[in-house]
Amino acid sequence: MKKIFMPIGDGSETLDTFYAYYRLPEDGYEVVTAGKEARLYHTVLHEVPPNPDIPWDITQERPGYHLKAMAAFRDLEAGDFAGAFVSGGRAPEYLRYDQDLLRILRGIGQLSRPIACLCHGIEILTAADCIRGKRVTTVPKCELDAVQGGATYVNEPVVLDGPLVTARGYQDNTALLAQFLKLLQGC
Repeated sequence: MKKIFMPIGDGSETLDTFYAYYRLPEDGYEVVTAGKEARLYHTVLHEVPPNPDIPWDITQERPGYHLKAMAAFRDLEAGDFAGAFVSGGRAPEYLRYDQDLLRILRGIGQLSRPIACLCHGIEILTAADCIRGKRVTTVPKCELDAVQGGATYVNEPVVLDGPLVTARGYQDNTALLAQFLKLLQGC
């Protein structure tokens, strides 16, 4: 069974992460969750509260489900994976400093294997230098991260550029996974 690398950490967005975590095995892929350590992590739910009487400028964060990392980043190699799925949430904010995570994603990119990314996951791809010269999308508040990574940001639901497919957020999960699966089947 082909393996998909999925980095996670405390603060990974629940819907971003779990949709792919359960959807990819339906097509015969093993999702390998990995973190700084092989342990249980806490996911979170992000949304802008829909109450127009009390507007929010940023997303509100609430606890989500838990997910265990099967392995630590330091113990994995890019060549073992058919592709990578990078979800959003708050986790990318601190995971992007992990050099082993960046090594794995750079390696998957250098092998021209598919990488799917949504929401704040772009922070990790920027740090790994995986989006330079590419067209990408992400949540609008991460546009700067995409541009700093050398990419051209477009505000579209899903953007495909070579073996890279990006989406804005969990609302675009279905379209993102459809494109990612096409890329994986083409390998």
